[in-house]
Formats: sequence, C-alpha cells, structure tokens
Amino acid sequence: MSTVNSFDAKETLEVGEAQYEIFGIDAVEGHEKLPYSLKILLENLLRTEDGANITADHVRALASWDPSAEPDTEIQFTPARVIMQDFTGVPCVVDLATMREAVEELGGNPETINPLAPAEMVIDHSVMIDVAGRLDALEKNMELEYERNQERYQFLRWGQTAFDDFKVVPPGTGIVHQVNIEYLARTIMTREVDGVQRAYPDSCVGTDSHTTMVNGLGVLGWGVGGIEAEAAMLGQPVSMLIPRVVGFKLTGEIPAAATATDVVLTITEMLRKHGVVGKFVEFYGEGVGQVPLANRATIGNMSPEFGSTCAIFPIDDVTVDYLRLTSRSEEQLALVEAYAKRQGLWHDPSKEAQYSEYLELDLSTVVPSIAGPKRPQDRIVLTEAKESFRQVLPTYAADEVPAEDEHQADDAAEGSFPASDPAAPESDNSSGGEAPVEMPARTRGIVGRPSKTTPVAGADFEIDHGIVSIASITSCTNTSNPSVMMAAGLLAKNAVEKGLVSKPWVKTSMAPGSQVVTGYYEKAGLWPYLNDLGFQLVGYGCTTCIGNSGPLASEISDAINEADLAVTAVLSGNRNFEGRINPDVKMNYLASPPLVIAYALAGTMDFDFENDALGQDTDGNDVFLRDIWPSPADVESTIASSITQEMFAEDYADVFAGDERWQSLDTPEGATFEWDQESTYVRKPPYFEGMTMELTPLADITGARVLAKLGDSTTTDHISPAGSIKADSPAGQYLREHGVERKDFNSYGSRRGNHEVMIRGTFANIRIKNQLLDGVEGGYTKNFLTGEQEFIYDAAQAYAEQGIPLVVLAGKEYGTGSSRDWAAKGTMLLGVKAVITESYERIHRSNLIGMGVLPLQFPAGENAESLGLTGEEVFDIEGITALNEGTTPKTVKVTATREGAEPVVFDAVVRIDTPGEADYFRNGGILQYVLRSLVKAA
Repeated sequence: MSTVNSFDAKETLEVGEAQYEIFGIDAVEGHEKLPYSLKILLENLLRTEDGANITADHVRALASWDPSAEPDTEIQFTPARVIMQDFTGVPCVVDLATMREAVEELGGNPETINPLAPAEMVIDHSVMIDVAGRLDALEKNMELEYERNQERYQFLRWGQTAFDDFKVVPPGTGIVHQVNIEYLARTIMTREVDGVQRAYPDSCVGTDSHTTMVNGLGVLGWGVGGIEAEAAMLGQPVSMLIPRVVGFKLTGEIPAAATATDVVLTITEMLRKHGVVGKFVEFYGEGVGQVPLANRATIGNMSPEFGSTCAIFPIDDVTVDYLRLTSRSEEQLALVEAYAKRQGLWHDPSKEAQYSEYLELDLSTVVPSIAGPKRPQDRIVLTEAKESFRQVLPTYAADEVPAEDEHQADDAAEGSFPASDPAAPESDNSSGGEAPVEMPARTRGIVGRPSKTTPVAGADFEIDHGIVSIASITSCTNTSNPSVMMAAGLLAKNAVEKGLVSKPWVKTSMAPGSQVVTGYYEKAGLWPYLNDLGFQLVGYGCTTCIGNSGPLASEISDAINEADLAVTAVLSGNRNFEGRINPDVKMNYLASPPLVIAYALAGTMDFDFENDALGQDTDGNDVFLRDIWPSPADVESTIASSITQEMFAEDYADVFAGDERWQSLDTPEGATFEWDQESTYVRKPPYFEGMTMELTPLADITGARVLAKLGDSTTTDHISPAGSIKADSPAGQYLREHGVERKDFNSYGSRRGNHEVMIRGTFANIRIKNQLLDGVEGGYTKNFLTGEQEFIYDAAQAYAEQGIPLVVLAGKEYGTGSSRDWAAKGTMLLGVKAVITESYERIHRSNLIGMGVLPLQFPAGENAESLGLTGEEVFDIEGITALNEGTTPKTVKVTATREGAEPVVFDAVVRIDTPGEADYFRNGGILQYVLRSLVKAA
C-alpha cells in the first residue's frame, strides 16, 4: 500500500458508471519515451512508493532510463499476483506452513504468515501418461493420479482453507499457463484500497519459467524460483536492476505452409543467437496487429528458451477481442481499453519507443521447422530434418558403421527401418499386424548411418535407431493455440480418410491445455479421427513436456535397452533437454501439433516429408505430407465455426470447485498443519531449525571439496530432481526403507514436498556428466575421503559427517532451464556453500542466493580448464566476511590446493548483484529474511 505520492500522480479514471483510483504515469517527466514494459514498471513504482524501499529517486531513475546503458540501478518490483503449478507450488505451501510454526516459536502469531497478494495454483504437473491409445485413458490416468497424490492433494486443500487469498484450481482442469491466459489473467487488476477501487496493470511472478506466456496478453510477468514466489506472496518486492529492453519489430504475415510453432522456433533461434539473457524483449510494429493472441502467447511462452526475462506484447484490439472470446465481462473489457489508452499502454504502431537493441522479423520468411535433438534453440528447417538427424545420430548410437563397410551397408540393410503396418489396430498403440513391415526402399541402407535392426518380442516388426517412440501433443506452448491444434485435428482427419495409420511402435498421446480444446474438437467432429490415429485424450496437464510421458510398452522398452538404440520423441512442447522426456529416449524433437501426428505416421526421424511417402491410400497411391496438410482457410473456417465464448464461460464457471474426487478428499483444518511423521510426500523441512532473530555472522569457506565438476549448459533439469525415481537410486532406497513399493514411487515432481527425497535426487539426472569421473553418466561423484565412486548424495553425507564444506565447479550458462527451486534447495541441503561458474542463468543464480549459497564466477576469459583446475583440489575462499559489514565485495580470493601441484589462486567475481540479494545472503536466505522482517513488523 502506497504511503507516499511524491509526484501527485493519484487521480480518478471514469469508465462508464464506474470510478477507479489510478496512478497516472504522465505525472513523471520522461515517461513517454519508455517502452511498454518499463511503463508498467514505472506505474508499479509510483503506486508502491513508500519513501523507504521504494523512493522518488527510484521513480526518476526509471523515467530517465538510458537505453544504451548497462543495468546498474536497482528497483523493487511488486507483482500484483503470484501464479503456481503444483510441482513447484507444493514446496511453497510447505514452506509457508513451516514458517507459521517458526513464527510461533519466535513468539509471534502464526497467522502473520499469509499471502498479501492473490496467489493461485493450478494442479497440472501430476498426471502421467500411464495409459495411452485407449478411449478410457483419461479416466484411468486420473484414477492413478489421485491414488498417487492423495497426501499432496489433501495438504493443498488444507492450504486453500488455511491461507487467505490462496486459491487452487483442481486436477483435470488444464495447464497452468493456459488457464492463466484463458481465465486467471486480468490484464488490468482492481483491488479495494482504503475503501476505494484501485485499478492498475496486471503483473505476476510464477513458479514456472513459462509464466511469460501471459506476456501475450500484455501482462508483465516472468518465472521465479519458489522461494522468490513465497516472498512475493508475503509482500516482499522482487529486487531487480532496470533492464535493457530489446525491441523486436514484426512485419508481414505468416505464410500458408508455416505455423505459430515455426514462428516461435524462428524467434527462439534469433534471440538466442542475439543474446538476450537478463533483458526484456518487447514486440512492436505494423506486424503486431497481424499476430493472433494465441500466437503472441506461444511466443511469450518460449522466453526462457531464448533467455530473456520476458517477451511481451502491448495491449491492443487483438487483446480485447481475446478477452471477450474467453468470456471476460464487458465491464472488464471497457476498463482494459480505457486504462491502457489513458496510461499510454495501448499499442500505436505509428509510434516507436526507444529500445536498447533492435531486431526485426518479416513473418512471411518463416518456414516449417522442428528443433532438436536436445535444445529448443537448435532449429532445423523441416526439409533438412532427415539430413540433420543423420548427421547427429552417430553421437548417440554406439554402433557406427565402419567407413570401409559403407557401400556394403547400402546394399545389405534391407528393412533397416520399419514402416506402415496396415493391419495395426486403429484405436490403440499395441503392436500387431499380419505381415512383416518395411520402410520404403529409398530409406534403406543409409550410408554411414548407424543401424541395429532389432526384433520386438511378440511383434512382427523390428525397430532401429531413430524410430519415433513417442509422439505427444502436449504442453501449454501449443495446446493453447487453436490454429495449430485445429490444424492437427484436420490433418488427422485427412490422414484417416486416406487410410493412413500411426506406426505400432509409437506411443501417441493428446494432453490438451484446457477443457476448451476438448470442446472445440468435439464441436468440429475431429475426435474420432484423432482417436483412430491413437491420439486419445490422456489428461489435462503438462505430461510429456515435463517428463511425465509414462512408460513405453514393455516389449518396446526392452528392445531399445537390450540393443542400446538411440530412439526419438517428438512433442509439441517447449523443452527437449537430455534425459527429460523419457529414460528410454536419447533424442528429443520439438514440433508443431500437426507435425507430431505426421511423425507418428512416419514412425522415424529418418524421414524426408518432401520425398518419402507416409503410406498408400486405398487405391495403392503414395500419400505424402502435402496431400494431407490442411489449408489455412480450412483451419480458419473450422475455428470460426467451432470456438465460442460460451465454451469458456461454461468450462470456467466453477473452476475452483473440482470434481467429486477433489471434493471428497478428507481435508485437515487449523492455522498450522499437523505433519504426518510417516508421510513420504509432505514433510517439515529443516530451513528454520535453530533460527534466532539475530543474524549468524558469515564466515569464509575453508577446506572445501568439489562435489561435482560440470561442463557448459548444465541445466536445472540436470541439477533438480525430476522424472521417475529409479529403484536403486538413493531416493528409491529411501522410499523402500519407508515401506513404499516400487509401483508407488511416483515421480520426483510429485514428492517435492519431501526434502528427504529431493536431496537424494539432486544432481541425479541420468544424463549428467560429472567430470570428476571418466565417462560416467548419472548422479555419481568421486568421494575424496575414500577415493571411490559413489552416489552424490552418499558422498555429500560422508563429507557432512566430517564437517567438510562443498563447492561445485561449472562452465557457461549454469542453471538454464525451468525455474526450479529444488535445484537451489537441493544444492544447499547437500552442503554446497559456493558454486563457481563461467556464467549463470538469471533465475538459478538468484535462487542460490535465496538459499544461502554463494554464486561466484571465474575471472573474465577464464574457466576451470584454463586455470588448470581438475576438481581434485581443496578450496579456500576468503573475503566473504566483508558482507557482515554491510558491503558486498566485487571479488573474493579463491585458493585451490592440490597435492603435487602449485596452488591455483584467482579472484572470483561475486554474483550478488543487488543490495536486496546481499540482505538475503546475510540472513542465510530469503525465507529467513522475510520471517525476521514479519516478526519485527508484527
């Protein structure tokens, strides 16, 4: 609540019969030249100015922003609301519940801990595709979801009743970011303050990096770690530097053959190449009006993949039309338009703001594309996909064809890849058929391409490197977009009418982003065709995109693993990092929903859609992708006749109520939570044990050993526990010791409320490569106390028993990927005191500080290799104690000592970038800082 109005900015906005208090940004000199996104920040500072944390100088600094300057001015951004999904949201609620007890122990009132900003959670990450290719898949998967997650769901229902201003969207409703744009987002917020209705721009932070999807609606927001989200819920502003803003000009129109996915992959490649980490990206120009809202949201969604903080579109007629379609009230629509025009937030393509950097894309130049096999920014033009696949396959397959045998292989590799089985069942993905199947002759005998034709037990087909083992339409990125979803449905219709079927070894699935998709598929009459190709409804959730692809058929999985095949997954998602999609799959590709279906028909990545036939029609004629690709006119007319405002009104009429399963959950009551000591899902974490109101002075680090030495692009998918829990892993052993059967292990994501499981899964990704070991993948390290290879968790426990602190060494772009709080929490709980890298991803660096772990960088131009560090050294880090005096040193002295070698000494850059981050670090973390602040203020 603002207590200061230095610029006399408070005024009244009349909209129809309603009146709203607003803070006019034109009260501040310099506002008119600011980009749209910075105008939102300017209003935010005006409205929250309190003379202490947020001052008139902060307002002036933003209004006088120099586009060419490097960021160096800290401001405090107070988001209007917080959005969460259940994987990252459950730990937030666990921590809030724990904080209530800690406040009580410090002599305060536990109900002091309450969200001070609206907080909404959408349960969307827990459904797994256990069952697919069947009409009852949705029901079966939801039964399993509730069975596995009952403890978590009971806990969340307690939170919904115990905390004010905290709402939960129950399972089976949709994906968080799609529900956000279709229902939760306000674009312009209203809230009663001192008896007056106040209007201000909607803004949010979310516990998922793809929170930026809401940027498509003109809402400023981005992903933060769960610990930052908790602080925001408790009224703490987000500390940030005034950023550089990249102006991205759009011109032209998307050509008929391209989709929104192709636009997104093109923009992702452009921005990743340009370099936008830590910057805002803002779209402007004549082409903006030609970009449908769903496409804007799709572009905004991919912001983490090109590395920007946000990727925002301004408000215009397209925004208002979408709000109307999604059944927002006429009063809300009038407010959005009136407020945006009054504040200079309405897009005027004839006016160009000042930007730090400029990029431009002519949309008419976009061509069909995919991305892979392991990063979303690695775009491949579809016509070059087959060639690209062949080039990278040898790095994934262990059985490369010797050069001298290439011509023999060309002659001898009959049936190297499987092909269409006309007798395969139409309604499921089980193997079957009457005759052995082959690929067309043109794809056989691939020169220099590894091949290991492998029979599948009980089936009459063989599989090889490169087969598409998973084809999944999933993820908010594309399922929120009717143009690509309808194109997929129409392509399925055309394919079925030509007599085509999905290959029997492909696990196909459809996980829409909201129930609205189901509604318009039904109205358009497209479900039967999708079902015929195996794309039955499996659930409403993120599924394959986050690794919840479920197991492959056992006979397929066995064949893959016995022959060590490099097989592929194709999904309409936003993330394809190594080890993310399925443990059996080495290569992952992102594609538009219609291309996902096309690859299910092809059955292999070794396929040229221009020249290779997908199969034959009933007359024996070859059918190519161009023969079944729907025209833009067909897509647009089907959308126009099948999507209505009433669908959104009906599906979101009682969105927080849930189904009978949700309503029948036995829900605990009370201001504090009664922890079940036997629970393996929800446990009280140790963050506040022994905490006092007085700060514990920071100390330098001495005698530290290296827990892991990692390379470039180590992602939070490598660091954070995710996916399935292996039986022989430390987490699996823990669960077995607590009486959990293997079939009930569930996923790491579902057990994020149990720190004991999560610690054991940190740095345990099956594809992580710890350079302390030679050629070993997975969560292992060298324990320097014994000289033996051990699980990282076991080694960390051994070091802790000896009181030995730990460090992690890494290369460039450390911590890219999803905004996962457990990547930082797990690091801290393993005993890591500092991480030394070449560079960081923004969110993870911030999260490390939020958990009391010191982020350091090698000197410019240096890295572990150039400094001669092997990871076998003992590390001493001097200069940390300067933080106790209220100053943040720019560097600290690092001394690495190894037997038989000269000590390596260097000055590491301290990546505590703002005074606010320094306060968090001095307190031992952001939660401790907030807790002490709230107790003092009470």
